[in-house]
Amino acid sequence: MKLLLIMPRFFDYPEIIIEELNNMGYEVDFFDDRPGTSGIVKAIIRVKKDILKKYIQKYFNSIMEKISKKKYDIVFLISGQSLSFSEEMIKSIRNCQLHARFILYQWDSLENFPYIKHFHKYFDKCYSFDKYDVKDNANLSFLPLFYCKRYEKIGIYQHNSFKYDFCFVGTAHPKKYKFINMMSSQLKEVYPKQFIYFFFPSRLVYFYRKFKNPEFKKSHYNEFHYVPLSGSELNKLYEYSMCVLDSPQAGQTGLTIRVLEALGAKKKLITTNPDIVNYDFYRPENIYVYKGKIDLNNIFFKKPYMEIDNIIYSKYSLKSWLEEILS
Repeated sequence: MKLLLIMPRFFDYPEIIIEELNNMGYEVDFFDDRPGTSGIVKAIIRVKKDILKKYIQKYFNSIMEKISKKKYDIVFLISGQSLSFSEEMIKSIRNCQLHARFILYQWDSLENFPYIKHFHKYFDKCYSFDKYDVKDNANLSFLPLFYCKRYEKIGIYQHNSFKYDFCFVGTAHPKKYKFINMMSSQLKEVYPKQFIYFFFPSRLVYFYRKFKNPEFKKSHYNEFHYVPLSGSELNKLYEYSMCVLDSPQAGQTGLTIRVLEALGAKKKLITTNPDIVNYDFYRPENIYVYKGKIDLNNIFFKKPYMEIDNIIYSKYSLKSWLEEILS
């Protein structure tokens, strides 16, 4: 089975997904959904991608030249706010691969990524990680994100002592930046060993955010990082952290990838997403929902991590995720 995968280069997730697809028997061709991964290209695509219209078209033409020589069984698009392709481009891929099944997975909320609605008609199956988007759109099916094998391995070999009480790694969206800093400050009494890694795809995005968003008015340039952590660095960080902090960006109700990574690694989690209590893996001993103030008398701070049923745990693995999507 030949599969065409189009998705953002988010950390090393394309390689992880491709490896799992290969294990399942698929021959995979992968293309980034952006014409480049430099900081300035990432920034412009997020802010005003029309500026790069000719550059994107040239990149897309090069893709079409390659894929038009092949016949795929499946075309799999994992879309997010980085998607640079237009509706006409998706239509061109569809017309080029008339016998392929087209599958879309939305990794971002429609509120933050509204134009993806125009793409739905070109796909045979459409999934979203956001149950509220699914509720309002009959052509979407709900499917949360996943954890991969490296987090499963961390969950198996737990340490008795930790270098960090908690860690946070994520893009510095305004709401996220605000709440992670609030949690960090309020947790210093009980969790003094903290690792926080706020990431911007480029310095240009930082200055844009500082100018546009009040949350960043008092921020400092050196608070942020402009190079993402590698997969091995993330692996070590989760391995030696007791707890993971999480806060979705504004307009997002679906669970972030960090939540699923914490689940896979069997780490405690503190999140600002109130909808997490409605998921089958929720346990108050393991997950604390932050609502603006830390309650140190909560069971979360009194009890150790509680193992969840293996049937529930395994259904959020990458393999299960792909089996559901490709079934």
